[in-house]
Amino acid sequence: MKKLLILILTFGFTLTSFAQQKGSVLIKDATLVTITNGNMSNTDLLIEDGIITEIGEDISAPRGVETVDASGKYVMPGIIDAHSHIAGVDINEWTNPVTAEVSMEESINPNDINIYWALAGGVTSIHLMHGSANVIGGQNETLKLRYGTSMDEMRFEGAPRTIKFALGENPTRVHGQGFDVQPRTRMGVEQVIRDHFDAAIDYQRNRRKYLDAKQDYENGNRSTPPVPVAKNERLEVLADILEGEVLVHTHSYRADEITMLMRVFNDYGIEDYTFQHANEAFKVAPELKKNGAYTSVFADWWAYKFEVYYSTAYNASILNANGIKNSINSDSGELIRHLNHEASKAVHYGNTSKQDALKMITINPATQLGIDEKVGSLEVGKHGDIAIWDGHPLSIYSKTLKTYIDGKKYFDRAEDADDMRLKVDAEQDFDEASGRWYNENGRHSETCLRGAEIRFSKQGIKLQEN
Repeated sequence: MKKLLILILTFGFTLTSFAQQKGSVLIKDATLVTITNGNMSNTDLLIEDGIITEIGEDISAPRGVETVDASGKYVMPGIIDAHSHIAGVDINEWTNPVTAEVSMEESINPNDINIYWALAGGVTSIHLMHGSANVIGGQNETLKLRYGTSMDEMRFEGAPRTIKFALGENPTRVHGQGFDVQPRTRMGVEQVIRDHFDAAIDYQRNRRKYLDAKQDYENGNRSTPPVPVAKNERLEVLADILEGEVLVHTHSYRADEITMLMRVFNDYGIEDYTFQHANEAFKVAPELKKNGAYTSVFADWWAYKFEVYYSTAYNASILNANGIKNSINSDSGELIRHLNHEASKAVHYGNTSKQDALKMITINPATQLGIDEKVGSLEVGKHGDIAIWDGHPLSIYSKTLKTYIDGKKYFDRAEDADDMRLKVDAEQDFDEASGRWYNENGRHSETCLRGAEIRFSKQGIKLQEN
């Protein structure tokens, strides 16, 4: 009898483990923060094979599926960070003002400890972005934070392609002052974009003409031999932007440059785009709304360089009040751990509703990344990307208890090992979370200063130490 009981218990445990491996779990008696359908008290949520299959009361767990008692807890969709650089090996390919041909898909580190820290803050997806050294930078990659898997397994399957643009001082500093090439001014930034879009249009027309002629020639029409037009990956990507196949996310701060880019995009028929940072977006909120543009901003982060000296903590609330689909992002390995707090600042400063504030870290960034049909809210048919909180997610006292991606548990506070809180890296002697991004972008770094000394010495200019 004892052996039979052990066998039954072992079999049941095996079934539960197998169900969790497949991404199946039942959350019982929680307050569901659905985002799109209000809050639902004492409600169950069933995830099977990674997909939310049922929401309601008194749901019975299918055979072998683990049941999690969430009485008195809050369950919300996983937080989505629309602007992140964690899990990135290389960030900037700053050798040319336009580097659309490179991609962050080859620059993913699935073992970056920052991923685990983000999971501990309820984050399940990020937009791994190229840096802002280029007017038109590399292509970004949307990731699910499947910590410790592989580069390929980290990718968000089916997410649209996106690309990084940058306006203002970053590209003018790196290229116009560093390498003495266009752009040196904000005028030059605009012209780089227009010139390359025009080049992409010409390339696309000539390339298609060549391919059509080549096909005719191969089919027996030998009257006109085709004139070869070599494939150009950079121009191919730019042509895809013009055709709406690649979503643009633009580093920006000032109202004038935001307005400029909207005019450029109107001229070229580009419709789906997001202004990142956008600290002065509140100044042109009606224009943003008219053009259907999105914004993704900091809650209250500014004055770290001259062009971003002027901003306001009311930015997100003003944009929201004008009907603009706005998200709040981190751009930081530290802020990403508490994006719920960043969203709550919109409630504190601008009296934004809690519901709208939560949208800024869930469904709104999902829309900006083109993944809103899969994540961003608790709905039947969407992915089982959720976080369980011990209190309302906007409360400063609330903590993430468990985080699931596709129904699989990637963080559990009760099982959190001490060494998961540490960053061990023999090659770095500073805090990874706050230092790496600035170092790789050339801000306050010895690497950047040495590079600048080399570049400027060629022009007979000597840098002075502070």
